[in-house]
Amino acid sequence: MQQKLETAVKKGFEEIYQTKIESVEFQATRKDFEGDITIVIFAFLRYVKGNPIEIGTKLGTYLKENVLEIADFNVVKGFLNLIISDTFFINDFNSIYKINNFGIVAPKENEKAVMVEYSSPNTNKPLHLGHIRNNLLGYSVAEIIKASGKKVYKTQIINDRGIHICKSMLAWQRFGNGETPESTGLKGDKLVGNYYVAFDKAYKEEISQLISEGKTAEEAKKQAPILLEAQEMLLKWEAGDKEVVDLWKTMNQWVYDGFDQTYKELGVDFDKNYYESNTYLLGKDVVTDGLKKGVFYKKEDGSVWIDLTKEGLDEKIVLRSDGTAVYMTQDIGTAIERFKDFDLSELVYTVGNEQDYHFKVLFLILDKLGFEWAKNLYHLSYGMVDLPSGKMKSREGTVVDADDLMLEMTNTARAISQELGKLEGYSNEEKELLYKTIGLGALKYYILKVDPKKRILFDPEESVDFAGNTGPFIQYTYARIQSILRKATFNYNQKITDIKLDEKEKELIKQIQLFPEIIQNAAQNHSPAIIANYTYDLVKVYNSFYQTVPILGCENQQEKIFRTQLSFKVAEIIKTAFKLLGINVPDRM
Repeated sequence: MQQKLETAVKKGFEEIYQTKIESVEFQATRKDFEGDITIVIFAFLRYVKGNPIEIGTKLGTYLKENVLEIADFNVVKGFLNLIISDTFFINDFNSIYKINNFGIVAPKENEKAVMVEYSSPNTNKPLHLGHIRNNLLGYSVAEIIKASGKKVYKTQIINDRGIHICKSMLAWQRFGNGETPESTGLKGDKLVGNYYVAFDKAYKEEISQLISEGKTAEEAKKQAPILLEAQEMLLKWEAGDKEVVDLWKTMNQWVYDGFDQTYKELGVDFDKNYYESNTYLLGKDVVTDGLKKGVFYKKEDGSVWIDLTKEGLDEKIVLRSDGTAVYMTQDIGTAIERFKDFDLSELVYTVGNEQDYHFKVLFLILDKLGFEWAKNLYHLSYGMVDLPSGKMKSREGTVVDADDLMLEMTNTARAISQELGKLEGYSNEEKELLYKTIGLGALKYYILKVDPKKRILFDPEESVDFAGNTGPFIQYTYARIQSILRKATFNYNQKITDIKLDEKEKELIKQIQLFPEIIQNAAQNHSPAIIANYTYDLVKVYNSFYQTVPILGCENQQEKIFRTQLSFKVAEIIKTAFKLLGINVPDRM
C-alpha cells in the first residue's frame, strides 16, 4: 500500500505542481485523528512553496480520485491523514489468511549462512542464571535470523581446559573418594561444580594458615600448596600425561551429560560444538604470519603485541614471552577456523557486556590481518541478570543454578495456577506439563522482552503474573482463542469480501500486517525484544477486539466467519512469534 501511495504521490505532484519529488515520508496516523496512514506535508516544502494545509488538501483530493483504496482524507496542520477503504483491508487479510507460516521467509539456495555462538560454558561448574539469558538470547536470535530467510548454524565453544578445570579435578582426587554421578545421584555438572567450590574452600584455608605462619597475603595466595598442585596438573595435561588426561576426559563427560539435560529442559540446541582443548593452539601461526607483515611487534622479553592506540584502544598481548597463547590468540584462530568450516556471511557472538573491549580488539585485529569477513562479525552484547538477593559468585557456591531456577519457575506456576483454579478435567500429567509450559514461558519471556543491552532484575513471581506484559498473559490469550475455535462448529474457511469493518477489526488487521516486517527488523537488530513486545501489542489489540465486538455470538454469519478467521490468524502469529522466542503455547489454560 505504501509503495502504491508513494508512486501516486509522485505522479500527483507532477500533475498538480509540475514538480518531481524524490521521496515521501509516511507515518502511522495518531490515535486522536481519523485515518490509517499519514503523509508528512512539511517534507514537500523544499519542492513546493505554499501553505501546508492547502498542499495537503490538493494532494488528498488527487489521491482520493486516483487511488481506489483511498476512501477519504483529512488535513491537520502539515499532516495528510488518509482513510483506507475496508475493501483494501479485507482483501489484504484474505491474502494473509491463506499463507501458512505467515512472516517466515524460506532461505535462498546457495546463500551464505549466519553462525550464532552462545552458551560457551566452562566445564568446572553447572550452568547458572547468567547462562540462561545467554542461551535464550543466542537461541532466539538464531531462530529469528533463520525466519528472516537466512541459513543459520548454532554453535558454542566449550571451555574445557585451563587451571579452573584442574581445580575441580584436583579437589575430586583429594576429597571425592571415587564418587560418580551414578553413585551420588547428582547430575555430573553439579558434582564437578561441588568440587570447584571445595577447592576454593581448601585454598582459602591454606592461605589463612600461611598468613598465620608469617607470609604476606600476596605470598600466601601464590604459595598455597593446593594451587601449586593444580598448576602442576595443568602442565601435565598440556604434556599429555595419560592419568591426568583420562581423569579430564571422565570428569568432562560427566559435565557434558549434565549440560545436555539442562539444554534439553531449556529447549535450546546446537549444530556444532567447538572445544577449547582443540582450538587453544589455533591462531599461533596467524600471529607469526602477522608479525612478518608488521601487524604485530615483539617486545624485548619475546612477547608479541599489537598497538591499537591510534584506534582509541591500547596495546594488546597476543603471545606470551614463553610462546604460549592467550585467549585473544585462540579467538583469532577459532574465528578463522569457523569461516573455513562454513560458508558464512556473518558470525554473531552472544557474550556479556563485560567482554565489549575484548571483541572490539578481536574484530580490529582480524580486519588488520586482511580478512574481508572481519566486517561481518557482530558482538551481541547483553547486560547481566540480577536477582533481588544480589550478585552471583560461582567460586563461593552462591550461584543461582539454571536447573534449580527452571524447577522454581514450574513450582511458582503450579502454586499460582492452583490458586486460580480452572483446571477441572485435567489429568495430573496434563497439569504438570501445563505448569512447566507456563513457568518456562514466564522465565523466557521476562528475559527476552528486555532489550539485550539492558541489565535485568529478575523477579520469578512477577514473571508468572497472568496480567500485563508477561508470557502467561500472552499464553492465556492463545488458549482463549483455541477455546473459541473449538466452539466454532461452522466452516470458517470461506472467503469473505462484502462486510463493513468495525474499527477494532481494522486495528487488528493493521497489527497482523506488521508481523513480516517485525521479523526482519528483529533479525537486523539481533533483538528478540522486538518480537516479544510486538506479540504483547498484538495480544492487547486482540483483547480489545474480543471485549468490544461479538465473535461466535455475532448474528451476521459473514461477520462471524471473518472474526473467527481473525482470531485464528492472531493465534497462529502468537504461536509463531513465541516459537521464535523458544516458548511453547498451551491449547488450554
